[in-house]
Amino acid sequence: MKMKDWKKCMCLMGISLFMASNLCASQIGDVEGSNTPVKKTRSTTFISGESAWEPAGTGVTRQIMGYDGQVMLVKVKFEKGAIGTPHTHYHTQTTYVASGKFEFTVGNEKKVVKAGDGIYIEPDILHGCVCLEPGILVDCFAPMRADFLK
Repeated sequence: MKMKDWKKCMCLMGISLFMASNLCASQIGDVEGSNTPVKKTRSTTFISGESAWEPAGTGVTRQIMGYDGQVMLVKVKFEKGAIGTPHTHYHTQTTYVASGKFEFTVGNEKKVVKAGDGIYIEPDILHGCVCLEPGILVDCFAPMRADFLK
């Protein structure tokens, strides 16, 4: 490699490293003088079970327990008779029944599930539930449900 080409290469590498370090710093909010808030793409590491519950329908509340761009964990509390309105979404979902009893419909299948049971819900399939006994579901979504974040 000629000396002139080598100098150009080193100069380009230096500029690239400088730009990359500033990009990383701006993503975590460390750029000096930056007034632009950085959008959080993950939750805090530890989330207290006392964190805020938010309404998610009549007789239904949810609590986000952790997330990043790839995955989200959510507790959902149901009162007896509450309905998880049938819906679809592009996320893969797995649900663990922590307590209570629910009648779930996933696609054309309907089944009563109870504490200790699990449900797999493939993307874009119609699903919903009716709470037969008050309980809590623990939902895991991949990727995260951006629509759940404020």
